[in-house]
Amino acid sequence: MSAEAVLRWAPYVAMVAVTGIYVVFGPIIGLLPVLILGPTLACGYGRVRRTLFAGLLAFVLAVLSAGYAGRIGTVPFDVTIIALVAVTVVGMYIARLRLERERELADVREIAETVQRVLLRPIPRRVRDLSIAVSYTSAFTTARIGGDLLEVLATPYGVRMLVGDVQGKGLEAVEKAAWVLGAFREAVFDERRLGGVSARLESTLSRQLGEEEFVTAVLAEVRPTGIVLLNHGHPPPLLLTGDGEVKPIEPPEEGLALGLTSLGWAPPRPQYVRFAPGDQILFYTDGVIEARDRNGEFYPLAERAGLLRGDEQPQAALDRLKDDLLAHVGGPLLDDAAMLLLRRRAHPHH
Repeated sequence: MSAEAVLRWAPYVAMVAVTGIYVVFGPIIGLLPVLILGPTLACGYGRVRRTLFAGLLAFVLAVLSAGYAGRIGTVPFDVTIIALVAVTVVGMYIARLRLERERELADVREIAETVQRVLLRPIPRRVRDLSIAVSYTSAFTTARIGGDLLEVLATPYGVRMLVGDVQGKGLEAVEKAAWVLGAFREAVFDERRLGGVSARLESTLSRQLGEEEFVTAVLAEVRPTGIVLLNHGHPPPLLLTGDGEVKPIEPPEEGLALGLTSLGWAPPRPQYVRFAPGDQILFYTDGVIEARDRNGEFYPLAERAGLLRGDEQPQAALDRLKDDLLAHVGGPLLDDAAMLLLRRRAHPHH
């Protein structure tokens, strides 16, 4: 039986059980007041009418049980009836307030998810000579709300992409994500150099973020034989070469996260990495490598990256890695986890 069915029937089962025990063993046990369990349980799950129905049923059962035992008119019976009426009225009010809060929460969640879908537009699965796979797992179990950013755009200067992680979660993170993605989508078509895109992002965020707020990110631009990276304090991508090697693409020097102009921000040094046909690059956010199992062990991404190899489509491979991540944690993630997998095909398609 599902949890929903248990909650639905619990008030009635409780009242019938109390009534049965009272009839069998008599009033000496004094169980009649326990009938208030009916409307009490009903208000925690059901609507106002369900709470009222449970209260009326409890009232009828109390009268029938007391009549059977010859206890109508006694002080315990009068106290039970007063308690039933009071609990039912209060329960109806509580049920109404709960339903109003649930509707408000549903509206907020729907708006947030709509905004998130606008921000994280579907990423194409093929761009020129690239096959692309995406995985996004929010720390919110009931909504796709998070602070991780993924974007891939084909521009006159090459295929450019952004993988980032906004400080915070929920609606506040969505607002910050809007600034970052809006600035990126505009700058990638205006700026010839990737460093110019980086400067535009920093200029935008320095006006919008608070003093201690920041965004880690990796900017990338695919070239004919390689890829150029600018790492703003983000976890290094993993390069999976066609000959089986897996290595992190460590930046030549530590770069500051975006939004930290007050610390003397300077654009990170561009990093060129050979990216040949058959090679793969996995971009990810820290929610992946900081995911822990029940023993507190971090997810060994570099060791498990072999799951991305194979002749099947990149999305199937990335889904396999995501399933392995969730199996490692054994429960809900504590932070958003986003991954972007690039696979370079042997023959470009324009």
